[in-house]
Amino acid sequence: MTAKVSVSILLFSLNRNMRGAIVIVVVLFLCMSCQNKPLRDVKPEQVRLVTLDPGHFHAALVQKSMYENVDSTVHVYAPAGPDLQLHLNRVTSFNSRKEDPTHWKEEVYTGDDFFKKMLDEKAGNVVVLAGNNQKKTEYINESIAAGFHVLADKPMAINSADFQLLKHAFAIANTNDLLLYDIMTERFEITTILQRELSMIPEIFGTLEKGTPDKPAVEQNSVHYFYKYVSGSVLQRPPWFMDVTQEGEGIVDVTTHLVDLVQWECFPEKSIDYKKDVELISARRWTTDITLSEFQSITQLKDFPAYLEQSVKHDGILSVFCNGEINYKLKGVHAKVSVVWNYKATEGGDTHYSILRGSKGNLVIKQGAEQKYEPTLYIERPIHNETETVLFDELEKIQVKYPGIDFKRTAEGWQVIIPDQYKEGHEAHFARVTQKFLEYLEMRNMPAWEVPNMLAKYYTTTQALELARKQK
Repeated sequence: MTAKVSVSILLFSLNRNMRGAIVIVVVLFLCMSCQNKPLRDVKPEQVRLVTLDPGHFHAALVQKSMYENVDSTVHVYAPAGPDLQLHLNRVTSFNSRKEDPTHWKEEVYTGDDFFKKMLDEKAGNVVVLAGNNQKKTEYINESIAAGFHVLADKPMAINSADFQLLKHAFAIANTNDLLLYDIMTERFEITTILQRELSMIPEIFGTLEKGTPDKPAVEQNSVHYFYKYVSGSVLQRPPWFMDVTQEGEGIVDVTTHLVDLVQWECFPEKSIDYKKDVELISARRWTTDITLSEFQSITQLKDFPAYLEQSVKHDGILSVFCNGEINYKLKGVHAKVSVVWNYKATEGGDTHYSILRGSKGNLVIKQGAEQKYEPTLYIERPIHNETETVLFDELEKIQVKYPGIDFKRTAEGWQVIIPDQYKEGHEAHFARVTQKFLEYLEMRNMPAWEVPNMLAKYYTTTQALELARKQK
């Protein structure tokens, strides 16, 4: 007997007044159920994006492409001001470009109650978060609690308290079958992809070494610059980007990508339990100094805001704790990640260095002057004919998946030759992540290891920050 028939029989058996009262109660219950119905039940073709408080240019890069089954109208909830205007300008530039223009329509709400308005209106079902990190974890938690799926830029947590709140958000998401995912663009960079692929071929790489604190088995180093170009123009940074209480220190910001790569490459498709698999050894942090004129160039402001005064030295130099290093063990493997921020590159741009040490050889990504600042993958191991024969035998398997890939001898081994068709820029990777997120949303096929590994990642960075602050 269905619930509908059961209710009908019950109502028929009661007197008229009682039937009326019960009908009212049932109607109210159904209305409340509809109001609180989880947004997970919408069909894929009904995906509607909501952008919340976009203060980072990554929020706009999610919209640099159009996506199948995603509504072209995006509801934006944010306080009025330069952060919002910069975001809207970037989306407008994507809509007005000559080649492959987008056609987003932005519906904007700027009231002081913008966050509550977003939660109440439920104008969309996927919240995109990329901005000031001070309230980001709170935004994530409450958005999930309200029934939204969330696609968030890194970092999703910038301190230990945020990490605890993030754990709670993941628990709610799991209970309510909601998707909470962070934007890990570096997984889509071709040299990183191939470094991971080659590390899983025993004939080429052997097995991953355990390493030592002085010579870790895996290292990920990243150099960034405050003054940089995005979409062909000098990037205007929000002033709070230099405030670590709002952006987060370097050790919990960019290092999120690096810790993610260590997990993703060294233990592919495997879950990590942060309670037993992560062991911190040491961590350190240091500052980058920025002059007022440099600050003016990247923010378009005349003076340092009041909230930055505590970081300004007597000589008028702003010191930002944007650099960090973490030494730790992951499932018994020694790893080191580090991020450095300089003001402006003399040549080239942001660079990345990565090494995986195997029992038969090393897989190394370099991006310096010798590589013309293009990420380049090398296989470093002793050269002899037998090794080269094995290498090219395995190459045939790789070429099935990545046609055109080749090897070229170097003094230390081989360089992996990668056709230009695979060399997408960093900005293009945001579409790749978003497409993957949308696939997970439609197919409900997100790998089981993703959530525990996200938790392990943010546990590592936030605990490293606490350790670094204790050490001189």
